[in-house]
Amino acid sequence: MEKLFQDRVMVISGGLGDIGRAICHQFAAHGAAIAIGDLRAEAESLDFLTELKKQYEVPAHYTQVDVSDPVAVDSWLQEVVQQLGIPSLVISNAATVTQAGVLQVSPAEWSRELRINLDGAFYLCQKATKLMTVQQMPGNVVFIGSWAAEAVHPGLPAYCVSKAGLRMLCKCMALELAPYQILVNELAPGYVNAGLSAEIWAQNPGLIQEAAGKVPLGKIMAAEDVARQVLYLCHPANTHLTGSTLLMDGGLSLRSV
Repeated sequence: MEKLFQDRVMVISGGLGDIGRAICHQFAAHGAAIAIGDLRAEAESLDFLTELKKQYEVPAHYTQVDVSDPVAVDSWLQEVVQQLGIPSLVISNAATVTQAGVLQVSPAEWSRELRINLDGAFYLCQKATKLMTVQQMPGNVVFIGSWAAEAVHPGLPAYCVSKAGLRMLCKCMALELAPYQILVNELAPGYVNAGLSAEIWAQNPGLIQEAAGKVPLGKIMAAEDVARQVLYLCHPANTHLTGSTLLMDGGLSLRSV
């Protein structure tokens, strides 16, 4: 296999989740050193780090970090630079979702979701791209967004708003970082059998069939499908795509009802 990212460092937030792990596999398979951040305890990362190192023979490092804390993010990236080098592949993947409608969501829930999903994405990508610009290093940033950025999801107002903000953040960063040859894009998946959705569907298989029935293509994505598209956005052959949203929803957003 061609090593597309040999001698490059990828940093990813939320890297121990289903989609995060799939992304790590894709980039490690192409030679990238892997720097993972997540809220989970370090002990939960050990088996996965061993798997990456053994299967792909690449360096892999884990830091427990709360991306909503800018000081913690700064410390994390300093650690990554010391252990692996300056990251030039930045994947903002950490996110949370609160199931509460506009009349039920509490101020604390609203604030926490925006701090993680939007503020955390900004802190990671701002600090990582600053490192790149100082070294005049080109690179790639990918925000893991959602089709919820443009489609109202009843009961998920904080999530929808955070992802809509993320989309504009992507465009703002893409414009300002273009002179540095740093490409910034968003991948916006639809229904993915991962994370909270996977847990719900596992408990009630009928719901996943119902969800698939709403998708024009008639199928639900796996985490690996998402990971392959993240790799596509960072592919060395992509030299002009920036400020774009790659909508990957099987046609969901094409429906009017």
